[in-house]
Amino acid sequence: MFDSIPGAVREGDVIAHFGNPLIEQRQLAAGEALVPLTDRTLIEVAGADRLTWLDSFTSQALKGLPAGASTELLVLDPQGRVEHAAAVFEDGTATWLIADSADADALATWLQRMVFRSRVTVTVKSDAVLVGFFAGGGAQARVAVAAPNGHALVWNDPWQSVQPGGHQYAAVDGHPGADYAWTIAVLDDADALTGPFAGALAAEALRVAAWRPRWSHEVDERTIPHEADWIRSAVHLDKGCYRGQETVAKVHNLGHPPRRLAALHLDGSEVTLPQPGSPVLAGDAEVGQVTSAALHYEDGPIALAMLSRRAPIGDLVVRADGVDIAAAQQVIVPADAGATAEVPRLTRLSRRPLGEDPRNSR
Repeated sequence: MFDSIPGAVREGDVIAHFGNPLIEQRQLAAGEALVPLTDRTLIEVAGADRLTWLDSFTSQALKGLPAGASTELLVLDPQGRVEHAAAVFEDGTATWLIADSADADALATWLQRMVFRSRVTVTVKSDAVLVGFFAGGGAQARVAVAAPNGHALVWNDPWQSVQPGGHQYAAVDGHPGADYAWTIAVLDDADALTGPFAGALAAEALRVAAWRPRWSHEVDERTIPHEADWIRSAVHLDKGCYRGQETVAKVHNLGHPPRRLAALHLDGSEVTLPQPGSPVLAGDAEVGQVTSAALHYEDGPIALAMLSRRAPIGDLVVRADGVDIAAAQQVIVPADAGATAEVPRLTRLSRRPLGEDPRNSR
């Protein structure tokens, strides 16, 4: 249905823009534009055991999640690497997951295999129509939202603040995610939608500017939550055991994740915008890869990059289509990210904090 909107330009699975991505960004940031989310899929998890069941093997504390609450979860492998990610909305009768479409079928299949004797059903709602917008403007008033169990299916992204049980590694005053009031709604009547509309290019630019990780971009076969500062919103450090929890606790308590997410401000004199996978260089050495890149309506060309923990702090270079683009680095995840600074380091023999004079203990 979205393809029939005048000006819609599709690129692959998404509508990239409606004629002017920069104007669309301004309207989206102001809460006025709606984004067709053709690359997201809705999954319904129903049944009396759904919350305790999800809580038992995902990164998020979900027991007792109240009706109307929004959060997010990660499914980790036994080594703590991210396999799946999903937005979570509870309506009191069912738990609704929103996943990137490229991951949705695999996530649903994995969930179905985990049911065993639990009173749970997992259903992919492939016909559901989803739109995104920013709260605080007029966009939400133009959306007829589905409410199959009495609660409107509207997910509010928790990225705006550190969630209960979470931890932020970014050592900044005024995190850019604080203003990221991203919202996803499941439509009841898609035919009644009216503009203005914004495309995926606008939505992605605002996501990158907020340092917000996404499964389809920041996750590869090695990613652990710490590297993307994802413990901030998707991991509860104080909940009970779940798959991958040992790695989460170990890396958080000892620090030093293998890689770290960084924000890059790119030289705007180049017309080339790097694609995901473009190498990031320090001198002649490759120290990481771009995961997301966008043209922001105020900041110009920006990117997120996953770098080696040993990548130097300072200016880097991104190589895109044979062109070297200067990149000013802003650290998101420090190389020593973790709770190290809060835990006294002990010697193996004495178990005293390092540097303590043993005479003081007499």
